[in-house]
Amino acid sequence: MNTDINIETYGFTRDLLPEGTDGTVARITAVYKDRFEIVSAHGNGYARLKKGSYYAGDEPFPTTGDFVLLSWQNDGDSIIYKTLHRRTFFSRLDPSSAGHAEQAVAANFDYVFIMQSLNHDLNLRRLDRYLTLAWQSGAQPVVLLTKADLNENWEAEADKVRAAALGVDVYAVSSKTGLGLDSVKQYLLPGKTIVFLGSSGVGKSSLLNALAGQEMMDTGAIREDDSRGRHTTTHRQLIRLSCGAMIIDTPGMRELGMWDVSSGLGEAFSDIEQYFPLCRFSDCQHKSEPGCAVNTAIENGELSRERWNSYLKLKNEAKYTENKNSYLRERQQLHKSWASRKKGNKKR
Repeated sequence: MNTDINIETYGFTRDLLPEGTDGTVARITAVYKDRFEIVSAHGNGYARLKKGSYYAGDEPFPTTGDFVLLSWQNDGDSIIYKTLHRRTFFSRLDPSSAGHAEQAVAANFDYVFIMQSLNHDLNLRRLDRYLTLAWQSGAQPVVLLTKADLNENWEAEADKVRAAALGVDVYAVSSKTGLGLDSVKQYLLPGKTIVFLGSSGVGKSSLLNALAGQEMMDTGAIREDDSRGRHTTTHRQLIRLSCGAMIIDTPGMRELGMWDVSSGLGEAFSDIEQYFPLCRFSDCQHKSEPGCAVNTAIENGELSRERWNSYLKLKNEAKYTENKNSYLRERQQLHKSWASRKKGNKKR
């Protein structure tokens, strides 16, 4: 076993470690239900959660990219007992929870590569959703338009995306021809982590292989009926490249529900929210009020009706989710309070 690993080369910084804590710092490199693949100064291994810390609600469940404290075991699985502070965090509404729970996707990354393919997958409304959640994570989003070799009009398509993705770098790339890869490699710096997000078949694994310069992930063949790739990534996995950068590859997401986008929505739609202070009334609902700057911008062609509708849809979805979240947080707090009282009674 390799015992010469410096956890700082995996992006760890000392400010993430609270004073007075001890134990081995490790990074989660993959999640398999209730078992975690890890890397630490002791090398690579596997770990499980300390149930008393996590199932009582005291610690956030770790996800790929998290730094944790654990009790290292030379033989068998180590025991994780604390999740360290997250610099950035990406989550979505858990599609299996009927809209009642948050699903952690990745943590402690510097860039979010939002990927859509130029042959069939390009969808500006879906891009709005990805950008909102990416901005919310606290990291810098970057849009990659893959499979440029399959679209003769890739330059025009890229310009459309640039107009919609304000303040975000947009690159058309091809893992097959190498188009745009040099621009992408500027983000691959030692100690930096990038998370790949996109639907199934957009070419995440192919791009990872192209950037790594070797076959690190299996790739699916292109289907003849719809020109889309088969889904190949089955779990979130952190992969360290020879250059020292790390990639978190994620499975394709059919659903990307809003969970918490309190700041991400304003970042993704800054072109819309800039009009709000210009309305005549401070409580303008942007419907039929006189002096509404939003309606004026739409009438003048400064703002498209389609983009405004996309903003309203995501905002309403986020508002609905936030109402449920408040209710759930109250219930969780009551449950923890009840559990503490029950535990105290047992000690008497």
